[in-house]
Amino acid sequence: MRLILLGPPGSGKGTQAQRLVSRHGIVQLSTGEMLRSAVAAETPIGLQAKDIMANGGLVPDEVVVGIISDRIEQPDAKKGFILDGFPRTVPQAEALDELLKKKHLRLDAVVELRVNESALLERVEKRAEETRARGEEVRVDDTPEVLTKRLAQYRTLTEPLIHYYSERRKLLTVDGMMTIEHVTREINRILSAIGAVEPKAPPARKVAAPARKAAAAARKTARPAAKKAAKTAKKASKAAPKGRKAASRKAGKAAPASQRRAIGKAKKAAPKTVRKAAKKVTKKRAKR
Repeated sequence: MRLILLGPPGSGKGTQAQRLVSRHGIVQLSTGEMLRSAVAAETPIGLQAKDIMANGGLVPDEVVVGIISDRIEQPDAKKGFILDGFPRTVPQAEALDELLKKKHLRLDAVVELRVNESALLERVEKRAEETRARGEEVRVDDTPEVLTKRLAQYRTLTEPLIHYYSERRKLLTVDGMMTIEHVTREINRILSAIGAVEPKAPPARKVAAPARKAAAAARKTARPAAKKAAKTAKKASKAAPKGRKAASRKAGKAAPASQRRAIGKAKKAAPKTVRKAAKKVTKKRAKR
């Protein structure tokens, strides 16, 4: 699963990204973190970025895309990733599309967390007041003034991406003003609907229930057949002795008759044989 989360500062992108990472076993790829890692690893593209940053320059898009290209080749990104902080502009989105095309990868979705900017400003103001009330110092980047500038920058640079991805049918919009839990459920629901993630398997008990019903139905169907087979076997066992006795009687009657005939023939044949033998002996004696 390969995703991009879009939304203005304070929309909850970071929170939802971490939940997706935990649920689906994918990785969150932050542009800043990838740059720092590439520089620390002293990869060719990392060294190039290091020289640019050392001179105070902005890292060009082609260098960032090169770092992303190296990062998504690593084993932990094989199951998928969420891009955080990139793309920020349409040219960056086009460069990313070209990169994924070369690697034969597909971007599954771009999830936009749509929020009310006025409500975001009110949240920041309230948070700043509560921080001061506790006697703590308000963070420099967590004030209404800073948020106003960041929102203006988002509208100028990043909002065109909404139109870009909408035209390519990749954009999925979620109401970011809902509770964190509701936003999480809605994101997972729409990702399942488009086939980006596999639907959650039902509990084992629910899976086993149909099997139990099928087994009970099979037993119910088998009972009449078993009873019928038992009756047939019983009848056959009763009939078998009678058949054996009848066969025995027939054999008994048949056997003596055949024996008697054979004996009679033997008796008739025996005297003739004896007489013939006696005549032969008499003739021999007479000749002598």
